[in-house]
Amino acid sequence: MGQTPAQKAAKAARGQQPKKRPGKAQREAIKQAQAAKKKASGGKPAAKKTAAKKTAAKKAVPLPRGSVRADYPGTCPACFKDYDKGAVITKVGETWGHPGCAPRQLSAAEREFERNKARIESGQTFRSRKPSDWRLGSSPSNTRPAR
Repeated sequence: MGQTPAQKAAKAARGQQPKKRPGKAQREAIKQAQAAKKKASGGKPAAKKTAAKKTAAKKAVPLPRGSVRADYPGTCPACFKDYDKGAVITKVGETWGHPGCAPRQLSAAEREFERNKARIESGQTFRSRKPSDWRLGSSPSNTRPAR
C-alpha cells in the first residue's frame, strides 16, 4: 500500500535536523557586516524610509476634533508664526492657524454654568425662593394654587 502525500511530508519532516543557531564567530561577522553597512550609509537610514515612517506615524495619531492637517504651508493669524505642510491646524477666526492659538470653546455644561452664575449674580429668583403650593400632608398631585 502507498503512502499519502501528507504521510510522506510528515516522514520527511521527522528526518530533518532543526536549524542550529549561528556560532559566536558567525554572530560577530554578522555584527561587523551590519556596522560596515551602517557606516557606509552615513549612520542614517535612507531618507525615503524615514519620511515614510514619519508620514505613517502622523496618520496613525488621531487629530483633535475640528482640526485638520495643512495641505500647504501658511501663517497663523493669531501668533503670526509659520506652519509647515502637514502640521495640525484648526479654525482661528475666519482663517486657519495653530490649535493653541484658537479661542477655547466651552462645553455645554460650562455654558449652562456661566448662564446660571450670571442669573444668580443679577438677583433673579429661582424655584427655591418661590412660595410652596403644597398642602400639608398631601402628595404633589393634590396641590392647589397658593392663596
